[in-house]
Amino acid sequence: MEPRFESVAAVRQDLADVNYLADEGIAGVVYLADRLQKPVLVEGPAGTGKTQLAKSVAEITGARLIRLQCYEGLDE
Repeated sequence: MEPRFESVAAVRQDLADVNYLADEGIAGVVYLADRLQKPVLVEGPAGTGKTQLAKSVAEITGARLIRLQCYEGLDE
């Protein structure tokens, strides 16, 4: 599969085009994941933009997003 992004700057611009403001670190991770054809595990507190990052990357790449909710107590 061909890489989707030419540079980290291109990732930042593409994300900005879909209203996601990524810093250099986030854009770098997305760029490397694309180049290496590897997934990214994003973790952190609620409300920090994890799901929005996934939605934005899916939108700019044309990928299908499958969202999983996994946390303790979910099956109770």
